[in-house]
Amino acid sequence: MILCAGESLIDMVPETGAGGAAFRPLPGGAVYNTAIALGRIGAPVGYLWPISRDPFGEVLLRPLAEANVDISLSPRSDRLTTLAFVTLSGGEARYSFYDEGSAGRMLAPADLPNIPETVSALFIGGISLVPDPCGAAIEELVARLKPRVPIILDPNIRPFFIADAEAYRARLDRLIGMADIVKLSADDLEWLAPGKSFDEVAADLLSRGVKVLLQTGGAAGALAHWQGAPISAPALRVEVADTIGAGDTFNAGVLASLNADGALTREGLAKLSPEALLRALSLGTKAAAITVSRPGANPPWAHELAALPG
Repeated sequence: MILCAGESLIDMVPETGAGGAAFRPLPGGAVYNTAIALGRIGAPVGYLWPISRDPFGEVLLRPLAEANVDISLSPRSDRLTTLAFVTLSGGEARYSFYDEGSAGRMLAPADLPNIPETVSALFIGGISLVPDPCGAAIEELVARLKPRVPIILDPNIRPFFIADAEAYRARLDRLIGMADIVKLSADDLEWLAPGKSFDEVAADLLSRGVKVLLQTGGAAGALAHWQGAPISAPALRVEVADTIGAGDTFNAGVLASLNADGALTREGLAKLSPEALLRALSLGTKAAAITVSRPGANPPWAHELAALPG
């Protein structure tokens, strides 16, 4: 089972109706979106994050159940659900977070459950890595599981959410040092390593033990840096509704494909073939294309992916 540990929240997505501007509450959060996408694709997936008992918590639970995501490791909380108000500019999403004292943010290392042996990989990322105590809790979880399962990291950096850039860079550096797969967008790279190219960062990460660096570029598709020659997969051309959840869904496609190929293990990643890596990139870009073609973070189901050409 692939365990996704990190934030769930409500995306308040703008809608314009007869009464003027309004917001539609949609379940979201980077790590939550990846868990939902994995479940819809059909991969075995679990989710770990406190879920509020408020009405928004019930909104978050329904898609998890529908996608067959195991939530046995997710505690319920009397604290409120995080809200993210979305603004769109040219289809690109920008966020304002209301998170202080929320159910997820107050997750502490001492609150972590015992992780069963059925967990075969750990996916982390998003804003859950930034503040404490939840950031420290995720870092502790990675340290516990690193000896036995591969770690997948997508920092999905939101600069406006980071109060202490130096401390967060240090945390990301520690997490990268424990990661097997890292995904970065151009925006992530600009914040994390200003002035450096993907090739330079890839060389550094691979020398530190990262097996695959995934580079995403929206309409430019995706590129994988690994021990062999870089491998690329084009993006599918679609009419973009918005980009909410695109990278999260890409992550799910990659992980689902690697898992289906038996490559999402320590041994599997060490023996990864270019064919398996290309299949993973291709499923990731296809899944992301469906997500961006409709409003909000609404990842595809397996039958929708199967209906795509190629």
